[in-house]
Amino acid sequence: MATLTIRQLDEKTKARLRVLAAHHGRSMEEEVRAILQSAVTNAPLKKRNLAESIGQRFLPFGGVELPIARS
Repeated sequence: MATLTIRQLDEKTKARLRVLAAHHGRSMEEEVRAILQSAVTNAPLKKRNLAESIGQRFLPFGGVELPIARS
């Protein structure tokens, strides 16, 4: 099993996590494991083609228009 350290977690988030864990009857560590497991198993990975990936990469800089060649 891997170990993960989370730094700079604000107190409000930590307090809400503590309440959520208590509501579910588990420790904060168990709650975080459940949240992470749910996040990675329920989140579908969106497949993009190369042009879409490049467009997303440059979006913060104003985007880029690339013509997509049709075969």
